Amino acid sequence: MVRHQGGQHKRYIRLVDFKRNKFDIEGKVVAIEYDPNRTCDIALIHYTDGDKRYILAPEGLKVGDKIKSGVQSDVKVGNALPMANMPLGTIVHNVELTPGRGGQMARGAGAGAIVTAREAGYIHLKLPSGEVRMVSEASYATIGQVGNINLKNEELGKAGRSRHKGIRPTVRGTAQNPRSHPHGGGEGRSGIGMPSPKTYAGRKAVGKTRHPKKYSNKYILQRRKK
Repeated sequence: MVRHQGGQHKRYIRLVDFKRNKFDIEGKVVAIEYDPNRTCDIALIHYTDGDKRYILAPEGLKVGDKIKSGVQSDVKVGNALPMANMPLGTIVHNVELTPGRGGQMARGAGAGAIVTAREAGYIHLKLPSGEVRMVSEASYATIGQVGNINLKNEELGKAGRSRHKGIRPTVRGTAQNPRSHPHGGGEGRSGIGMPSPKTYAGRKAVGKTRHPKKYSNKYILQRRKK
């Protein structure tokens, strides 16, 4: 069971092409559509060979625009190409961590990574979080910033919209009884009453709880947290 989640509106999966492996085949944007499974819109592409696919809709991509994927592609919004072929300062999204695996980074609304440097077969990317990391220059990325930039300014406006999104109410631990939460109980407005804050299951809620070492740490040049 996951606390504070449940009861959301039904969602249908839209299969989005994160790999962009229709190389050297031109596609035309025929629609920009809403996708309930992500924060940005998606663009429906009709390719000249008859295939149809969805891609993440970058800022500035319009119905009727032509896009292409491949080594020979131009550096323009919506095109996907290896990062070795991109000039420094290019803003990209849907970045592959492993060549051929499909885009995994910079996929949310308004996200965009900046190509900052080249070094020994790797590209230095500044991510939206401020982290700088190395990615193989053979990895594909899509030119441009992900659309729906103003999402961060949007207000839900009412409790019902939160419920439609699957977000249930969150009750403070101190407002509960001792059987339901370690912070519960006490007379009046009492504090947490223990050395350190706890989760509802009794685990420590502050401090480091994850293992610090990870195999991919060697590719991180600058942490997002100073």
